[in-house]
Amino acid sequence: MLHKIQFPGKYIQDVNALSQLPSLVEACGGNGLVIASPSARRVLQERAETDAALGALPVDGFGGECCEKELSRLAVIIAEKRVGVLVGMGGGKVIDTAKIAADRAGIPVIIVPTIASTDAPCSGCAILYSELGVFESVYYQRANPAVVLVDLQIIADAPVRFLVAGMGDALSTWFEADSCRATRSMNACGGLGTMTGFALAKLCYDTLLRYGVAARVAAERHIVTPALEHIVEANILLSGLGFESGGLAAAHAIHNGLTALEPTHDYYHGEKVVIGVLAGLQLADVEPEIVDEVYTFCEDVGLPTTLEEIGLGDCDAAELMPAAVKACEQGSSIHHEAGEMTPEKVLNALLAADSIGTFRE
Repeated sequence: MLHKIQFPGKYIQDVNALSQLPSLVEACGGNGLVIASPSARRVLQERAETDAALGALPVDGFGGECCEKELSRLAVIIAEKRVGVLVGMGGGKVIDTAKIAADRAGIPVIIVPTIASTDAPCSGCAILYSELGVFESVYYQRANPAVVLVDLQIIADAPVRFLVAGMGDALSTWFEADSCRATRSMNACGGLGTMTGFALAKLCYDTLLRYGVAARVAAERHIVTPALEHIVEANILLSGLGFESGGLAAAHAIHNGLTALEPTHDYYHGEKVVIGVLAGLQLADVEPEIVDEVYTFCEDVGLPTTLEEIGLGDCDAAELMPAAVKACEQGSSIHHEAGEMTPEKVLNALLAADSIGTFRE
């Protein structure tokens, strides 16, 4: 099997990076259309008051879910307006929707994350959900985004919970990549991981431990500091490159399973992924020192460590089992872990991880 790694065409991160969007649209072919979440539209309107070029960009709203209904709606708009470049501006689901819509239309996509809550911006894959928000499948694009444009002030101005959730998503990167390396499992690029990909995944983990708390403090004050810059880069770039070229394993599979439980729908992607990380540590029988290090990090930055913290405090084992079953379905990334993965093992790992989190409270 080939060793493969993928990158976005450009990654740009700065305090006022959004001002470059009009020129980047033109460089990618012109006739752009921005698909924006409600909060992203407000940011554009505010910046347009002092930046006429930004104000001239056509904008369309986002329907709220990365699902086939929304993609069909956008396909009609792209065809009717002969859109040459699609811009996805907002959170993870806006970003994934823009990536899929642009891929199906055969046009470049520019990603402008307004929160650092997931590693979706840099990758060439996206998650399709049902209209009710339940995970359905992974969609792989022919190419990664042409540009990922990260405005640090926009990220700093967002609620701190988003940044923390992004750290939860990024926390999975090294552990899943390391599992894939150990079992020689295929990554999201369709090959084996590379030294570069694994090194970036490890750098992601090290950066989280070193700067996570300081970045949270800065985000609470809505100020840009070196620590915040480092964590934004870890959440978006390092995690994006690391997961895609390193590979996915238990954490994201368990996240996908948890989406089948309705009480989790009020919680962010990274908040559910981190529960998958903690359960994955149990499945992999990771050294106690590392388990303690991960729980301590989660506690220090404010990530969930118990099922109660993602809405599942009242669920018994029978009610949790559908999530474990979904996590182990055929083709799931959990099978990149060493040994046979079964719903019973996943359920026990979830209960064990929850018990440790509860004990430490």
